[in-house]
Amino acid sequence: MIDPQTIQRVKDATDIVDVVGEFVSLRKAGSLYKGLCPFHHEKTPSFVVTPARQTCHCFSCGKGGDAARFLMELEHMTYPEAIKWLARRAGIEIKETEMSDEQRAEQKERESMFILNRWAADYFRHVLHDEVDGVAKGMAYLRSRGMRDDIIKRFELGYALDDRDAMSRAALKAGYEEKFLIATGLSFKTEEGRLMDRYRGRVIFPVHSVSGRIVAFGGRILGTDKKLAKYVNSPESEIYSKRRELYGLYQAKSAIVREGFAFLVEGYTDVISMQQSGVANVVASSGTSLTTEQVALLHRFTERITVLYDGDAAGIKASLRGIDMLLAEGLKIKVLLLPDGDDPDSFARKHTATDFQAYIDAHQTDFITFKTNLLLQDAANDPLKRAELVSDVVRSISVIPSEVVRNEYVRSCAAMLSVREEVIMSEMGRIKQAARRAEERKATGQSQDELQPAKQTSPPLLSLGGNDERGEERELITWVIRYGGLPMLAPSPDEAAEGQISDQSTAYTTVAQYIDADLRHDGLSLRSPLYQRILQEALNQISEHGNQTTPWNALDYFLHHPDPEIAGAATLLGMDRYQLTRTRQADYVPESERLDTLVPFDLMGLKQAVVTEQMEDIKKQLSNPAIAKDAARVKELLEHFQLLLSLQQGLAKALGDRVIRP
Repeated sequence: MIDPQTIQRVKDATDIVDVVGEFVSLRKAGSLYKGLCPFHHEKTPSFVVTPARQTCHCFSCGKGGDAARFLMELEHMTYPEAIKWLARRAGIEIKETEMSDEQRAEQKERESMFILNRWAADYFRHVLHDEVDGVAKGMAYLRSRGMRDDIIKRFELGYALDDRDAMSRAALKAGYEEKFLIATGLSFKTEEGRLMDRYRGRVIFPVHSVSGRIVAFGGRILGTDKKLAKYVNSPESEIYSKRRELYGLYQAKSAIVREGFAFLVEGYTDVISMQQSGVANVVASSGTSLTTEQVALLHRFTERITVLYDGDAAGIKASLRGIDMLLAEGLKIKVLLLPDGDDPDSFARKHTATDFQAYIDAHQTDFITFKTNLLLQDAANDPLKRAELVSDVVRSISVIPSEVVRNEYVRSCAAMLSVREEVIMSEMGRIKQAARRAEERKATGQSQDELQPAKQTSPPLLSLGGNDERGEERELITWVIRYGGLPMLAPSPDEAAEGQISDQSTAYTTVAQYIDADLRHDGLSLRSPLYQRILQEALNQISEHGNQTTPWNALDYFLHHPDPEIAGAATLLGMDRYQLTRTRQADYVPESERLDTLVPFDLMGLKQAVVTEQMEDIKKQLSNPAIAKDAARVKELLEHFQLLLSLQQGLAKALGDRVIRP
């Protein structure tokens, strides 16, 4: 475990804008920064970073928190892992204390896989540079591809010996467990039970996550044995999903943001050769069909993508449908067709970055125009093929989110295809209607249980405090989170003398203490366990800080709380979604100056909700035939109902008479 003093030093040295900016392309918006949420798929930015509070929050899915919480959610780190990551970034030495057995067991599996992958990358790199076979075979191959030392180091390339179990034996000798060798895919077991290396006799390409952790490996064979696969890649694991990773993004993300666009290629060597030629803003889908997760990951950093094709017509046509996902994401797509016989790897090795850029400027074109021209070559004068061409092109146009962009392409393609715009618009309507019907059929064929997980990717706002949470409780706990340590304004002596406050002890007290005292006075408590914990923590902290002249900062405390539930609630309830215009700012009275009005108002709102619930409960009891036969019980319930009705009317009048100035 990490001692609290070190954690605080790390937090003090961390700027959340810089941290989030390594994973999301942010744009300044007043005093805030905005970007696409990294936690869910979206096309319009709803993810906000607030430097003044050192927090981030998505107003769509509700996820966020401080820098550590952000890393925990995004990179699936534990809290200590996130603090260590931030500490390394800030150059702070971590001081740790012994973890409990339970904590160690909780952290072990995922962390063990990351640690093993890190060891394996170092092992493969050592073999490449220091072992005879590594230098003679692996390094010789890389040199034959023209790779420089700085690029080999940047991508942490390595080599696996031909021996069937050399790496596995070295790992076991170093103290790593067999189960993690198998879990990461570095090794596998034969039918005879022998542990074998997966990548033997191959050049190794480590795959980094966007944060730089090694999640997988790719291995390229050096021989020409056609019985063996050219590439072998890590299997899916607890820490690796090929659908969610883009090779080279860790090395390219800064350049992508700086240049404002990214090149998308297919393989490891394409990325490495382009980087070596000076084109740094390049990533690869690693030979797999482009996935929605990869598209969303790339969209965090840019809206502009240039896809490189190597001139193979069959390969281009096979990949066209994948580009539709980029269009549907709202990305601006261009296509660069390389000369016949060249792929990005070979072309980059033949040209400097300046020559490469000149070729790009001269030959890249937007995707819809490229696709239309490509299909026109096949259609020629065949009417049926031309009809299919129109449908294919219109299908791509139909997924573009922007109506303005769609209409522009409709006009352009109508001219290229020699058809009326109305024909294209009609076909687009037909395609969209067919797509909607397909979605409806798909949804109808699923049970409610099957649909539920897709709908609830994150807890909705109204259920933050639990299924039984009252909305009025959320309002009260908002004041505790934001201003729990501030003093309530005292009532006037006349008000106190006339008994206009329920509890004299609350006259000169903090917001949290006022709420707690008022609830206890009426025998009430918060129904949400989470909110009750937050209130109790506030009371404890206020008690500890009682002798300090500066009020306890509730918001800062809860935003950086180690409990994910509490920190999440603070992130959601502690910040305002909207910023006031300058005109409104002139008339606005800060909440902190109106707590003597706002807090009692919401307390009365909670009491009214409780009274209404009790009245509804009595109605249900009276409708029960067994109770209806008991005259004494009915009389008792009716009398209680009249009392509650009187209370409800009094609260309604008080709430109606109370004016809350915005």
